Amino acid sequence: MNYMIQQIHSLPELMKQIVEPLDDTIRRKIDHELCLAAKRLYVIGCGDSHHAALSTEFAFESLTKLPDDPMTSMLFGRYAAGLIPQSGPKTNVVIGISVSGAVSRTAEAVRMGRQAGATTLALTATPDSPLAKEAEIMVDVPVPSFPEPAGAVIPGVRSFFTSQVGLYLIAIRFAEVRGTLTNAEAAAYRAKVRDFTGLVSQTIETCDPIAKKAAQQWANEDQFVFAGSGPNYATGLFVAAKVLEASGDSALGQDMEEWAHLQYFAKKVSTPTFIISAGDRDRSRAEEVAVAAKQIGRQVAVVTPQSSAGLIKSADYHFPLPQVDEMFSPLIAAIPGELFAAYLAEEKKEPFFRDFKGGRDVEGGGGISRIRTSETWEKWHS
Repeated sequence: MNYMIQQIHSLPELMKQIVEPLDDTIRRKIDHELCLAAKRLYVIGCGDSHHAALSTEFAFESLTKLPDDPMTSMLFGRYAAGLIPQSGPKTNVVIGISVSGAVSRTAEAVRMGRQAGATTLALTATPDSPLAKEAEIMVDVPVPSFPEPAGAVIPGVRSFFTSQVGLYLIAIRFAEVRGTLTNAEAAAYRAKVRDFTGLVSQTIETCDPIAKKAAQQWANEDQFVFAGSGPNYATGLFVAAKVLEASGDSALGQDMEEWAHLQYFAKKVSTPTFIISAGDRDRSRAEEVAVAAKQIGRQVAVVTPQSSAGLIKSADYHFPLPQVDEMFSPLIAAIPGELFAAYLAEEKKEPFFRDFKGGRDVEGGGGISRIRTSETWEKWHS
């Protein structure tokens, strides 16, 4: 039984379960005073949570017209928090993301932000967690339980998806209160988010057999590259992480333009290279990169709508996406890569997370890596 595939197939039902309660919580917890006072947003997290922050940056800035700095928790907590501008009460807003709420770095970063005078918000499913206790505002993320075998640890798909939905709804909330969206426009955007239930289902149904076939063909490969731009640079980072967690293979998420400056020169010829594009602002560059990748011998998969004809013609595999607003496209653009990662692990008969063996331990989120037990700063170091 491939429990990662089961998780992916559960996403449409998950969307139905979380959107309304999450939106209600956000509207209740994030008040008008904060939305109107805000001048800058810092959205922070580790791993998948950082990828969720990156994937929603374009939406936050497009909808709210506020600058948004998505950072890793380490970068914000140890290097940036004490240097944020002192622009007045509630003008700096720090949103810390961790579904477990137990990640040491994120709790520390929120603590540093609060000490620097920022208003701090936790997006978490664990109300009594260290992160929730550090933040002034706790947005309780509903993540309905999902049946998994006792002791199993599955690469996170549901938690990432839920964090993305929460961040999109927070962006809409800020925009509506600030007046950068009218009430009618905000309602329409919320409806767009709800409508992804069907789009997610469509993407899974269409891309599942393609992902399985690609995983079978590329089962002997041990390096993979996922390139995207804008919000889908985050998608590339996230799906590369899923390959790393699922099959243990070397996988790199890269900015589309940076691929042309860097991975273009990598020695291994056959490396499967996924080009992820919503078929919008980055389409012309995606087409050029795909041509270049094919020219130097890469095996190319494209994740893009049918409208991207120039991109599709360079592909060994095409994972079709519904045509959607680019700012929301990461909600579906990650699905082909998630499916591929799950099937690749199955083909290689590789246990997820290396079964936490070889010196690793499931306790504390990884054992000696100390994700949840790391030493933290109590105050900013000047």
